[in-house]
This record gives sequence, C-alpha cells and structure tokens, in this order.
Amino acid sequence: MAERERAGVDEDIGLSIDRPEDVAAGPAAVAWAMRHALGAMGPVRTARTLSRVNQVSGFDCPGCAWPDPEHRHHAEFCENGAKAVAEEATREQVDRAFFERHSVTSLCEQTDYWLGRQGRLTEPMLLDADATHYTPIAWDDAFGLIAEELLALQSPDEAAFYTSGRTSNEAAFAYQLLARAFGTNNLPDCSNMCHESSGVALTETIGIGKGSVSLQDFDEAELIVIVGQNPGTNHPRMLSALEQAKRRGARIVAVNPLPEAGLMRFRNPQRPSGMLGRGTPLADSFLQIRLGGDLALFKAINRRLFELDSQRGGVIDHQFLAERCEGAEQLRDELADLRWAQVLEATGLPREQIEHLADQIAGSERIIVCWAMGLTQHRDSVASIREIVNTLLLRGAIGKPGAGACPVRGHSNVQGDRTMGIFEKPTDEFLDGLGLAFGFAPPRHHGHDVVDSIQAMARGEVKAFLAMGGNFLSASPDTAATAAALRRLRLTVHVSTKLNRSHLITGLRALILPTLGRTEIDMQASGAQQVTVEDSMSVVHASQGRLKPASRMLLSEVSIVCRLARALLGERHQIPWQAFENDYATIRERIAEVIPGFEDFNVRIAAPGGFVLPHPPRDERSFPTATGKARLSVNPLQVLRVPQGRLLLQTMRSHDQYNTTIYGLNDRYRGIKAGRRVILVHPNDLRELGLADGDIVDITSEWEDGDRMVQRFRATSYPTARGCAAAYYPETNPLVPLGARAEGSGTPASKSIVVRLEPARA
Repeated sequence: MAERERAGVDEDIGLSIDRPEDVAAGPAAVAWAMRHALGAMGPVRTARTLSRVNQVSGFDCPGCAWPDPEHRHHAEFCENGAKAVAEEATREQVDRAFFERHSVTSLCEQTDYWLGRQGRLTEPMLLDADATHYTPIAWDDAFGLIAEELLALQSPDEAAFYTSGRTSNEAAFAYQLLARAFGTNNLPDCSNMCHESSGVALTETIGIGKGSVSLQDFDEAELIVIVGQNPGTNHPRMLSALEQAKRRGARIVAVNPLPEAGLMRFRNPQRPSGMLGRGTPLADSFLQIRLGGDLALFKAINRRLFELDSQRGGVIDHQFLAERCEGAEQLRDELADLRWAQVLEATGLPREQIEHLADQIAGSERIIVCWAMGLTQHRDSVASIREIVNTLLLRGAIGKPGAGACPVRGHSNVQGDRTMGIFEKPTDEFLDGLGLAFGFAPPRHHGHDVVDSIQAMARGEVKAFLAMGGNFLSASPDTAATAAALRRLRLTVHVSTKLNRSHLITGLRALILPTLGRTEIDMQASGAQQVTVEDSMSVVHASQGRLKPASRMLLSEVSIVCRLARALLGERHQIPWQAFENDYATIRERIAEVIPGFEDFNVRIAAPGGFVLPHPPRDERSFPTATGKARLSVNPLQVLRVPQGRLLLQTMRSHDQYNTTIYGLNDRYRGIKAGRRVILVHPNDLRELGLADGDIVDITSEWEDGDRMVQRFRATSYPTARGCAAAYYPETNPLVPLGARAEGSGTPASKSIVVRLEPARA
C-alpha cells in the first residue's frame, strides 16, 4: 500500500514543543514552500504552476483574499499560498479503485490530515442507501438523481444550498440563481461562520458591509492597528504591505491574546535583506488583550478621545461628525458612565497601555484598523466592530487616504460570493434586479444561515443539502450535533476537488461531484474560460487556470450548476443555462445587468489588475444608510466573567493549515511539531489548575444544555494572555454549541468558550 494510504498511525506520537519564534518568513518559509510544492507536484509542475500564481495572465491563489500589489514580484505568492496551490495541483488521485479499497466506515477512522493527503477526486461517486462503499456514477445520472430528490420535496425550502468562499463569481451567481429559480433563499455560506459580524456591523454603521481601504492606503497610513489577526499564517502577503508601511514611517500596534511571530518581525523572502538579515521589526507595541476584551478596549479609547478633545481640542473631527454622521452626542453621554474597573477586568491590560494607544490614535490623522476572525467570533463581535467604527468616525478616519476599516477576509472569494447574491437575507433591490433580468419572481422570505440550516436539518425541516465546495462538517460548530443533523437528510451532495470528512457523514444517499481547481484549464464550447474573484478590498480581477485537468471526468463548477439546473428546472424559466456553460462571458453580461458596479464587466476585467467596485464611504464620504449618514452607536459593555478554575478558550489555525485543510502537522512559528492535539495555556494558569506542562488533559465546555468534551490534549505552557487558552480547529469545534453565537450576526462564538481542564481519562 502506498505511503499516503498508511492507516492506523497516531499522528501525535512524535509531538514536540519548542520555543515560539519571533520572526516570520525568511529562508525557512521558502524551504517549506518548496518542500510542499515539490513533494506534491514535482519540479516541472511546480515551476509551471507557481510562476502563474497571482500574475495578471495567471490564476488567483486559492488561499487568502489579500489583494495583489500594482507592481507584482515574479514570485507573487507566500509559503501558505504555495501549500494551497500544491494541495490542489497534486499528482495523487482518489479514483474508483481507492473507493473500492476503502469503505466509508474505514475512512471515518482516518484523520482530516490523512483524508486530505489522498489526492484529487477524479469522477462522480454515489453512496447509495445502505451501501458501504462509494461507487462510480455517470454525470447525467448524478444530475438526474439530484433532480429527482429535489422535485420530491414538499417545498423548495426543504433544500439548502451551501457555498464555500473559493467559488468564482460566475459559479456563485449561477448557483444562487439556480437556488432562487428553484424557489428558496436557503443559501448558507462560509461568511456565516467567519466575517458575518463584519458585514452586519459595517452595514449598520457606514451602509456597506465591506472594508473601506485600498492597498495603497497602507502606504499612506500613519498608524495601523491590527486586532485579532495573525497575518503571518493566515494572510502572509499582508506582511509585505506592513513592511512597506513601516519603512514609510507608519507605526503598527498589535492587539491579540497570543504573541504572533508575523507581527513581531518579518524577513521578506523577496528581498536579499530578508533572506540574510534580521528582517524588519513590525509591531511597535503589543497589547496582549484578554479574549473578548476588544469592545471594552475601544470603548475606553473612545472615552479618552472625548476627554482629550475637551482638554485641548482638535481630537474629534466635529465638522465631519456634524456634516456626515449621527449619534455622536449619545455616544459621548454613554461613554461618560464607563468605569475603568470594568475595562481593566475585561481587557486584562494596564490602564497606561490603553491610554497610550488612545493617545496614538488622537495624534494620528491617517489611521487603519484591521481585524479578522479573532474579532468576529465572539458574543459581542458586532458591537466590538461598531465600536471600532466609532473610533474611526470620531477621528474622521474614513473616506480619506491612508485611513479606514479593514476586515481581512480568508477565503479567496468569500467577499465576491456575497456580492454575487450568496446570502440567505437578500435585499429587495437585488431580488428586483434578478427577477427583472430573468423573468421570474424570486422568493422573498429569508432563508437559513449555517447554524439555522443545521438546526432545520435536525428538526427534519431541511431534507437535502448541496455544498459548492468546502468541508461543511469540519467547519461547523458542535460537531456531534451537526453530524447527527446531516445523517437525517435524504440527500447530501458535495462539489469538491479533494476528499474530506463531509463526504463520510451523509444523508440516506450521497454524491461527490469532482470539479476543476482554480489552477486548471477550463475548456468549454467557446474555448478556454476565465473566471473572476473579488479580494478583501473590493478589487475584481480575472483568473485563468493553466494546468491540464487532473482527470478528463472533471467538470467546472459552472458546468455542474448549469447541467443540474437543466435537469432540475427544465423549461420552467427562460434562463440560458446552456449559453452560460458554453461561454462564461454571457454570465458576466447578466451580472452586469443585476449588480451595480459591474457595468461593462467583460471589458473591465481585460485591464491588468481588473477594476475596483464602488464604495461610497471610501470614494466620496457618503454613507448609504437609511438617513444618508454614518452612525455612531452605543454598545453596552457586558464583561464575560469566567468561573474559578476555568479558562476562556479560542479555536485557531496552525501554520500548516488553511481553514479545515491540514497541510501538515507542524505549527512552526508557535514551536509545535508533529501534532495538533495541544492546548496552549499560560504557565501560571497551569500551575493554579494543578497541572504541569506536558500533562494530557480532557477539555470540557460547560453549557446549560449539557457539557461537551474533547479528549487527550497535551497541556502546553505558552505565553498567552492570563486566563485564556488556545487550541486548533476542527479538533475543538465539538466544544462550540450551536447556540453559542454572536449577537446580531449569528456567527459561532468560537473565540470565547469557557472550558475546564481535567487529567485525561484512562
């Protein structure tokens, strides 16, 4: 049996812990990138593939959504981008012989890392009712089976259409059109689990749920505050922008419970000095905040801004507030009652450190605040982001160069999918445009988000689940409850490039539909196709694969959607599904009809670097809220208190991981090697709990509806914030109940879970 199929190996048997690093990238990053790429693709394929990543004539990296610079390096990718490309362009394959050898039961015994290493899926596979193994099925038969199951439902709302953020704009638009033409707005997506809190908070305050900065703004910023984010692992190319900003004189402040190497020092592998020297120090100061303390921090900052303004003037931008904002007086009055005792308890920070950051903000004209999932996955995430917007509005730091709000997305097109209409709560304006363009009446009632979908499955109200990419089970909270809900379905369908755990926990019948990757040539009737994506800063650009497809049996995501639509809908609507499949330019023409900002879509993507979507707050300091003004908001502070003998846990990624995809078993920057079942705890907290570094513990989260446990994790002494702990997902997702959600957005609160640690059971 091949090495990649060896089973029964304890992946944590060689686990070792070393000191965390204080510098990111450099020669080690290059070496690890090449090791992954060469191991998966070989030398010739590696050279052909990596030379095309993020290039104007190449394909968009399937990793993060960080934007491309105007002047691109010939190696415009990072270590984890190379890993993402290698994962997709691997020469290994999961074919029908593989499924003959492995039953679903035996595959369930393997780890997520093992499953991902097996290679690319090569042909459609069916797991029929009561079958033990997946078996091949013809494409037309697969579409016929799905249509038969969906048409047998009592209501279109008994189906849910999930989307991963790696889906292209063209596929996403066609997919949401299929769901709505079928009759449902059940369009849960990965945004529900990551940046939904950003979208909700920004829409409420500035009228558009996207960040307001461009990459050029980093060159002009005086102060960059990075909150709840680990760019060294999750968005490594961001480090180049921070290095450039630092060289131009910007100050950088990191706010995070964990010290992350990528925010301490950066050795840029694209510079000789980065490869040979000590690199560039990035963060001028590090605020090691307690988990969930961000709202209290920014409330304290905003109170001090008002105080400083009353003392010396010139701190609050009163003209901007008077002309373009509302709610400043109510905010000032509410902050007057804020108590420092609450702030210090919530943040775990010294008052002097908070006041120093406030003074820096007060003394800077061009301020950017960045954040990621460390901020969006708490109970008070929406309120925390609204309070950050308060800070920016008080300083007039939106809609001018070098300033603004910067939520940094993960998936490479998660923002574009939402723009294309992948949303369970569509606006009337979007539905009006869709109906007018295609001559039908889209459903108006809101659908289910991710957690709502799982709960509806559990109640028997959703009976069919279709996933366009992703690993839904491993990405979702409350793993046992999610698995039980999926098993109640009549049908599960996954459009995927590689094997993952969601293919193994299925409904009565299950289909795996293998699709082309971003790296591969997509040849249709009109010729080779290109697709488009939207990055974190609203730039839309083209992507075109260059590699021969892994199998002649693969279909593109667009082809899968269009062929399913023809099988399911027949002649019910006058939607040109065949034309869409033949030439993706026809999809872009219809996108231009429906979605503002995409006029002359096909012409504009021909320009190098694509085009930027309109953003009124950024472009003209206008705010498309109901009143036409930006809204400063009042956000009451509720300190999250942890009982004695408990810790506050956050789930996180390792450096060898992208969302639920596990590239390897190392977390190099944190000093963790050859294992993942670790929990990082401050040494003083370990001592107070009666534990020692290296003890094997069970982790239990406590909830009104019962405890949840994961077993046999190594307790690891680590310089995290006091009272806080960190562990990897998806291993710790079982600890997060479906009911633990951010208020206002419904995002799982995976960054603030109260847990107890106990010696592992024998």
